[in-house]
Amino acid sequence: METTETKLGTKEAVAVNEEAKKIAIISYITIIGLVIAFVMNNDKKLDFANYHIRQSIGLCVTGLALGVIGIIPILGWIINMVGIFVLLYMWIMALMNAINEKEKPAPILGNKYEIWFKGL
Repeated sequence: METTETKLGTKEAVAVNEEAKKIAIISYITIIGLVIAFVMNNDKKLDFANYHIRQSIGLCVTGLALGVIGIIPILGWIINMVGIFVLLYMWIMALMNAINEKEKPAPILGNKYEIWFKGL
């Protein structure tokens, strides 16, 4: 896969393997899709798919953290409600990046996901 560096240091895809694009899109469709994408990419190790699988794992971990915070009465409920809408926005933008063949981080926490899950 060929990439180009932008001013912000993020990579945007120039030419993406069609199979890598399919795996990247599948990774954003529920946790089951994430597991399927992980297994599909286990043999091939496609860079574009790996990138979006890591972003999807980050979104799932963030959703899990919001669920745990939501257990706390009142303040936790408020944080959870706001966080779910922010998470939905992040998920839609990350999915659109996969569809548009861009290797661009999800808004807000995407750069952190790159750091936290770079070993996967």
